[in-house]
Amino acid sequence: MPNEKMKVAVMTGLGEMEFVERPVPSPADDEVLVKLEYVGVCGSDLHYYELGAIGDFVVEPPFVLGHECAGTVVEIGKGVTDLKKGDRVALEPGITCGKCEFCKTGRYNLCPDVIFFATPPVDGVFQEYVAHKADLCFKLPDNVSTLEGALIEPLAVGFHAANQSGGIVGQTAVVMGAGCIGLMSLLALKARSVSTVVVVDVMPKRLDKALEIGADAAINAKEKDVTAEILNLTGGKGADVVIDAAGSEATFEQGVDCLKKGGTLVFVGYTPDEQAKFPVNVALNKELDLKTVFRYRNIYPMAIEAVAGGKIDLKSIVTKIYPFDDVKLGMDESVKNKADIVKSVIQIA
Repeated sequence: MPNEKMKVAVMTGLGEMEFVERPVPSPADDEVLVKLEYVGVCGSDLHYYELGAIGDFVVEPPFVLGHECAGTVVEIGKGVTDLKKGDRVALEPGITCGKCEFCKTGRYNLCPDVIFFATPPVDGVFQEYVAHKADLCFKLPDNVSTLEGALIEPLAVGFHAANQSGGIVGQTAVVMGAGCIGLMSLLALKARSVSTVVVVDVMPKRLDKALEIGADAAINAKEKDVTAEILNLTGGKGADVVIDAAGSEATFEQGVDCLKKGGTLVFVGYTPDEQAKFPVNVALNKELDLKTVFRYRNIYPMAIEAVAGGKIDLKSIVTKIYPFDDVKLGMDESVKNKADIVKSVIQIA
């Protein structure tokens, strides 16, 4: 598609966005050109849009947000053999070096030289086309839509958290936080056949959504004693697994308190307070396994199969779909209405 232009939504400042035209990229020999159809709005997108930074990653406008995406292959590079024009694909957004110790040992999510969509200074994909490595474009089965394909990325985070937890059939797991990643963790735990999953939050609509998509119980931490409720649900034994997708002092304490001895606590939600206290002594007394999550690795095929096999209903997570022309409205409403909007998606085409 030489000399053609595409529409791109560019963040021009805090809470500001406008459309510009840029050339449609040409795929390299190992890339495919994808016409994007859906892009999910991630919590990181909202954080950059609202505050301009996450830790050391600082937005310098003009900047393009968006990294959860899927679409249709419209052009292939000379060296690509496993994809063809017309294939619908979900894009894994991180390109790693392939040479460091982490890449060579299969832990490529820890690669220090990763190039990741919408992580400053790398532009994201709130745009009509993107050229991407073919081996990071995963073909979608006929019964998986590109809307669902765009949500494979956050589902991969949830699956990585669930895998880190080791949760299995016969166990009780607790998910702290019912935002998108908390709900994705819930779905992944249920897909792993964890028998009982309890979700904790302070927002009633999010708890309602958790119950709607398969949680066995939901606890409003503003209204009830979380630890007492979980001990009651488990006959006084405590939970086997806790996934903390909230990242607060309160959930740190609740998570440690409600776990049985020898249980596993997985941290997946970043805390806004880097000085947040953690009950180390209680964790030591229980000899808890503490694990952390950074993105995901080797998850996309598993996640796509779970959706294709009917184990996970990703569409149930979506609160609202905005047309591309309304991308700024979608971002603004998602920032201002976090209690009601679990997941916004931008429909590019």
